[in-house]
Amino acid sequence: MSASTATPTRNSAKRRARFTPFLLAVLLGGLAAAAAWQVTVIPESMIQMAVGPVLVPGMVVAMLAVLALAYGWSAWRGRQVDDSQIEDHEPLPGADRRLMFLLGGGVLFMALVQALGFIIPAALCGMGVARAFDAPVIGRSAWRSALICLGIAAFFWFVLAYLLGVGLGPAFSWPGTNLAADAVAA
Repeated sequence: MSASTATPTRNSAKRRARFTPFLLAVLLGGLAAAAAWQVTVIPESMIQMAVGPVLVPGMVVAMLAVLALAYGWSAWRGRQVDDSQIEDHEPLPGADRRLMFLLGGGVLFMALVQALGFIIPAALCGMGVARAFDAPVIGRSAWRSALICLGIAAFFWFVLAYLLGVGLGPAFSWPGTNLAADAVAA
């Protein structure tokens, strides 16, 4: 191997070495801290519920914090493998596009949940996550992905809102109408 071919590999390895598993653990810890702060500012419900609005987000944040600490401890001890540091390893093609689908699904959920209820925005979010992992969301096979995402969203709404009493809002809503109030009045 000549020196001219080895230099770009070493330079790219040095450039990639800045983002280490321990740095990822620190970022996950920061994300857990920000999420914990957000859980503390969730307002208490005015109606009597079996489970308050803080329980499920609090459990998810606690699990994230435990995982961040465990990963950080393991990374600090040098036991986490960083595949990007292995020579001849490259990220999957379209990484930026995958990230945009993943984040776009979450943003779409946040933007539409007030107007459309829980299930449709959650299904769209699920389809963004599915597309980030190469599931078909356009074309003939898209119906299968859409039905699976709708089923998962409906299941979570049913378990959390109906069985556990977590205030997720209505399952379905439409701008300018209140389908939940119409269903209760009937």
